[in-house]
Amino acid sequence: MSADHGGDIDHGHPHPGMEADYELGYYARRAQAIESLMIEKGILTSQEIQGMLDSIERRSPTDGARVVAHAWFNEEYKARLLDDPESALKELGYELPETTPKLTVVENTDAVHHMVVCTLCSCYPRMLLGRPPDWYKSLVYRSRAVVDPRGIMQEFGLNLEEEVEVRVLDSTADMRFLVVPRRPAGTEDLTEEKLACLVTRDSMIGVTDALSPQPAAIAD
Repeated sequence: MSADHGGDIDHGHPHPGMEADYELGYYARRAQAIESLMIEKGILTSQEIQGMLDSIERRSPTDGARVVAHAWFNEEYKARLLDDPESALKELGYELPETTPKLTVVENTDAVHHMVVCTLCSCYPRMLLGRPPDWYKSLVYRSRAVVDPRGIMQEFGLNLEEEVEVRVLDSTADMRFLVVPRRPAGTEDLTEEKLACLVTRDSMIGVTDALSPQPAAIAD
């Protein structure tokens, strides 16, 4: 598995049936209609919409990894992030537009594991993770995640103990979720920068854990 949390994570194996089977044309037309309606009603100008789109396009899982690493490094910050994500994100320079859907941040622990899906379409915390991966948008993932989350995670290489409670979180047009994965053991002496290298996009969706520290990957 690659430690590059800035792009698509290569797990070394395919995920059968999780190809992008959505219809891009439909979503493009829907977005265009909503944009036109917002401009028509004076809610936003075309320049403001373009500015938000440009901001989202610049985001990547690196941004989410930075937030998670800071939460691992600073317990007080993590508490603020879980309680009031919007205010906590401002501390790191991430200011969410008023029109951005509400963001809920959850923490994976030894007792509870969260996994995010959008059963309706492909709602995703783009403000922190950038574009969603194709498999996240696939009908197979969206339908299986709610009925067989452990099976999905196993395909990504994650096998949870039976006693761990799995909670599937369904994103909506009004709500997005970000998972703070469990901090790997043996990382007590790592800097925030090196911790961020262990946080992958998939771990912030909840289909995997964060990476275990590898000397070659985190060495100066």
